[in-house]
Amino acid sequence: MLQGKVLIAQGGGPTAVINQSLVGAVLEARKLDTVGGVYGAMHGVSGIVNETFLDFGQETMENLELVAATPCSALGSTRDKPNLEYCQEIFKVLQAHGIGSFFYIGGNDSSDTLRILADEAEKADYGLRCVHIPKTIDNDLMVNDHTPGYPSAAKFVASAFAGVNLDNRALPGVYVGVVMGRHAGFLTAAAALARKYEDDGPHLIYLPERDFEMESFLADVMAVTGRCGRCVIAVSEGVQDSSGETIATKLAKEVEKDAHGNVQLSGTGALADLLTGQIKENTEINRVRGDTFGYLQRSFLGCVSDVDAREARAVGKYAVRFAADEDRDGTVTIHRTGEYAVEYRLSALEEVAGKTKLMADELIADSSTDVTASFDDKLLELCDRHSAGIHIERAQCHLAHGPFTIRRPSLWAVRPHQKCASTETDHPVGRCAFRRSNRLGGFHVDEGHR
Repeated sequence: MLQGKVLIAQGGGPTAVINQSLVGAVLEARKLDTVGGVYGAMHGVSGIVNETFLDFGQETMENLELVAATPCSALGSTRDKPNLEYCQEIFKVLQAHGIGSFFYIGGNDSSDTLRILADEAEKADYGLRCVHIPKTIDNDLMVNDHTPGYPSAAKFVASAFAGVNLDNRALPGVYVGVVMGRHAGFLTAAAALARKYEDDGPHLIYLPERDFEMESFLADVMAVTGRCGRCVIAVSEGVQDSSGETIATKLAKEVEKDAHGNVQLSGTGALADLLTGQIKENTEINRVRGDTFGYLQRSFLGCVSDVDAREARAVGKYAVRFAADEDRDGTVTIHRTGEYAVEYRLSALEEVAGKTKLMADELIADSSTDVTASFDDKLLELCDRHSAGIHIERAQCHLAHGPFTIRRPSLWAVRPHQKCASTETDHPVGRCAFRRSNRLGGFHVDEGHR
């Protein structure tokens, strides 16, 4: 049974559906008579130390639902990665405010923070319940089949590469797109959903789970270009060589690091520039372009997966239910069952905290530059295969016949478009007119424009 006050915070990189988890937890906690108040900490654990709180008891149901439909972290976030001393300061604040339950929405670092806090509470014989609510576009949390935030980001990556492929077909050359994910390749692998026809890109997909060698990379690019006359490439920001050194670090003259000493892989165009530079220097290919998808992947408004939004709400609700019914610390985990269904469980914090899940071998093609059909099938179920969302492969068509010279007026035969599914959904995010709400960064949805 939950007793005392409830505190909720968001940490790490934002996602398109993280606020669904926040609101799911808030609304579920507000149902319980034993809860003395539901609060939010602004900017994650740093907000706890600074005692910057928001009273969710003051928020209307209407505004909370508007917040839920708004991408990015409504409470703000933090990149602070607390050590023992930092967690001890957090614990002092939680004690002082009579916090009985702490729900932290985040990735593997956030779950590790909760693990340390749970240990401190046990040492002090203080009744603090710590529950982790999963979130990450990288999809790299152990135990989980997949994590909220990933399906929407994957949908963006697939959509972006579908457009890039058509652009590259119109103006042939080599294109390199660098995708987030750090040491896990799930998000980069999502680019495979952009393909409909045999010659569609991405023609090459490079994942951190496989060693990256520059000579092999250049040979692959030349082979595809020779065969197709062009080449679209998806590369994970975390690709590394056989020694474990990231290629961005290996090729860069200067390496940017974050506050924890980790190489800064996201938010720079370094890897794309380095790889396109290598292609230009070592081949005779004239047209070489590169992009870094960067932060666009995280909170893109137009690619929210209905499945993702629904499951993100669910993990927030289940976190509160597990804390109330099972009265133990843990992390909510998602497990796939049957055709497509999931169940939610409370797993031990130690199973997730500070660990990284990588793509399984059976999801990666033998060539090491592609994914298997099994990966495509599993991901499609998360990207609204059975909903009203746009299926990526429905959006593309080819001219029915090859090029020819027009000698007299004629009609061009065009392969009929496959009918696209409606973009209308029950999710409040879509074609909307917005006006900003006065609380928590939520948006009002003008129903007349949906």
